Amino acid sequence: MENDKGQVVDLYIPRKCSATGRLITAKDHASVQINIGDVDASGRLTGGYQTYALSGFVRSMGEADDSLNRLATQDGYLKNVWQYSQ
Repeated sequence: MENDKGQVVDLYIPRKCSATGRLITAKDHASVQINIGDVDASGRLTGGYQTYALSGFVRSMGEADDSLNRLATQDGYLKNVWQYSQ
């Protein structure tokens, strides 16, 4: 909800899992949010970052590492790490 000035005034804004798109509820204490920083050619942080939220469901199934590799590859942070196999 927003006030008259356009500022968000909600006490809780639910997140969505980056891997599955599920809503992460307030009671999901197994969920994590990971920020991966952008770096320049010399390896220094540029100040930007990409945020990934993983639900407790993904973590309990043991798919968090694979999901994070897939998402980071799609965003250009990793190369030749994740590939789809049937």
